[in-house]
Amino acid sequence: MLELLFVIGFFVMLLVTGVSILGILAAIVVATVLMFVGGLFAMMIKLLPWLLLAIAVVWVIRSINTPKATDYRSNNRWRY
Repeated sequence: MLELLFVIGFFVMLLVTGVSILGILAAIVVATVLMFVGGLFAMMIKLLPWLLLAIAVVWVIRSINTPKATDYRSNNRWRY
């Protein structure tokens, strides 16, 4: 709701200062794109600890479940 009030206030202030409708629409499009990119950046920062936790869990599970080198050698007898 606050974002909508910001956009309406932005529109009115540009209209009062004498900017054309085309200039107002261009400014609103640019502001929307910048807010979208800023929101994506904020979401990335917010989710970064969970992403690092998931990477650490996968790394631990893969290090626990890796077979030994002798298993690889015994399973590849068909190549000889």
